[in-house]
Amino acid sequence: MKHKPLIAITMGDPAGSGPEAILKALKHRALWKLARFIIVGDLKVLNKAREIVKADNIDFILTEDPDKFDINKDFAVGVIDLNNVNLEKLAYGRPSVIGGKAAYEYIVTAVRYAIQNKVHAIMTAPISKESLNMAGYKYPGHTELLAELTEAKEVIMMLIAKSLRVSHVTTHVSLKKAIELIKKDRILRTIELTYDALINLFKITNPKIAVAGLNPHAGESELFGDEEIKEILPAIQEAHSKGIEVTGPYSPDSVFFRAYHNREFDAVIAMYHDQGHIPIKMIGFLEGINLTLGLPIIRTSPDHGTAWDKAGKGTVNERATIEALRIASILARAKISE
Repeated sequence: MKHKPLIAITMGDPAGSGPEAILKALKHRALWKLARFIIVGDLKVLNKAREIVKADNIDFILTEDPDKFDINKDFAVGVIDLNNVNLEKLAYGRPSVIGGKAAYEYIVTAVRYAIQNKVHAIMTAPISKESLNMAGYKYPGHTELLAELTEAKEVIMMLIAKSLRVSHVTTHVSLKKAIELIKKDRILRTIELTYDALINLFKITNPKIAVAGLNPHAGESELFGDEEIKEILPAIQEAHSKGIEVTGPYSPDSVFFRAYHNREFDAVIAMYHDQGHIPIKMIGFLEGINLTLGLPIIRTSPDHGTAWDKAGKGTVNERATIEALRIASILARAKISE
């Protein structure tokens, strides 16, 4: 490989702890064996974060375009400086119009570079949904914004912690709405996107997928609900007819144990947000990551928020950011070596 892949990192909300987590992660030499990195953000905020976390060994190399960043040296980080933060008005640890607008602009810029193949993957630092909405951008979160920017028809959230991978049929909606959205076609598409990712991104031959039920004990023959019989099982059967090794629906209280501890499955399909998030955070609260499936680009992110209470203090844990960068780098390396 002539060059390591180039990973674009969005700085996240400048009032959050994302900038500090990024620089603490990039202090780890093991990441530099996998890729090169370029941050889309604000140089003033990054300089302050570098001072806070004492990342004096990291050099910022200003560049106007990823194509012009040709440095392949450890701890030399490219910076696309959008210069869109007024430090005098920025308050650490608080949602704001400034933070929402800046975070949005970082994402738009990084996605454009990824679509143009100027970077091989993006890793997005945490944003604040409140800040985003205060700035006039009415998105529930990263996933929906990324889908719009890339014109992706269908995207799903896969969370990863250690060896457990969990894809979600629904995410940021109320539980009542999630139940309404549990339909055969939506479940089938989640299975298909998960299968494609396991084959094409993770290079797993003949992956095995488990599907969790919606109701206690997966409905127990309709005693506790009929969604398993009416919607979930037909989706599993159709996916199986297409050659996908998928089974279920399994009782939600046991399927994650079987996937993680017994290694029976390469991924689990969860029906709603908390059903999938709770097992991930139980086994990897500090290192869980989000991989968005269905996009034409590779995108990872730490599976935690802005950590307002740690912003500006240098105490944010960087493990999830390291893992998000590591997986983005590994997937990008596989992509460019094809």
